[in-house]
Amino acid sequence: MLLPKFEYHEPSTLQEALKLLSDLGGNAKLLAGGTDLLVRMKRKIDKPSHVISLARIPGLDEIVPRNGHSVTIGSAVSAAKLAGHELLSDRFTPLAMAAGRLGAPMIRNRATIGGNLVNARPAADLPPACMVLDATLKLKSASREREVLVNEFFRGPGETIIEQDELLVSIDINTPAPWSGGSYIKLGARKTLEISMVNVAVMLTLQSPDGSITDAKIALGAVAPTPVRALLAEKQLIGATPSEALFEKAGQVGVGTCSPITDHRGTMEYRCMMIEVLTKRCLMQAFERAKSWRPGR
Repeated sequence: MLLPKFEYHEPSTLQEALKLLSDLGGNAKLLAGGTDLLVRMKRKIDKPSHVISLARIPGLDEIVPRNGHSVTIGSAVSAAKLAGHELLSDRFTPLAMAAGRLGAPMIRNRATIGGNLVNARPAADLPPACMVLDATLKLKSASREREVLVNEFFRGPGETIIEQDELLVSIDINTPAPWSGGSYIKLGARKTLEISMVNVAVMLTLQSPDGSITDAKIALGAVAPTPVRALLAEKQLIGATPSEALFEKAGQVGVGTCSPITDHRGTMEYRCMMIEVLTKRCLMQAFERAKSWRPGR
């Protein structure tokens, strides 16, 4: 299938890109990795008159630690770079794990974190991971800049709060507290190039290696119109002593957060069962990582 005709722009600065986005209005689309946009253009779902490439804009493809307190991830950082980054694997584990499960190696080399978030697919890999890490998204236009919490970013399938003239510039994440651990699990019919039937991301923080849970975050994908936080399950965990029975109960409570559908990948009933199973499993993995936390690791 051929792409529809369009005018191609390759700005070399962020300011130039934002001005183009403002001037061209709804006739323009942003191109980062292109793993979603080019497919949609070939299928004639999107027919932009202008395509603005982000490839030459400096800084958008960088991961920058901030004195051990936080990390700033440019919106054009690829999934492969996220998955292979030592700091992310160590301290921001759900994000690195989710990036490693996105698509196949060829897709991971092109797909970007910004595109995965802005496309707002209910089954996307990176949103749940960003949600349990309390990520903040920096949005910029030619005339303004704002920061929004990732938990407030999604409105529905393919819909976010980003405005037509805005660009997602970066994702900022504070470093998790000591004795924290996280995990991510994705369920699909195959290991690569699969859309999730259910995906689960978790972050746990312990008072000490053998202490109670001081903070818990659970996010679920592919089970509602947007990725969701299992707030009631989180509340049940905080202050409690970790145990397999506790984590099993949290999985059962988490089902109440969701409204899964039946489609060709799985039934509603099967998805509900898997929410329980995978939430428990993800919590167990996060607990083991939290217990083995080490300063400066």
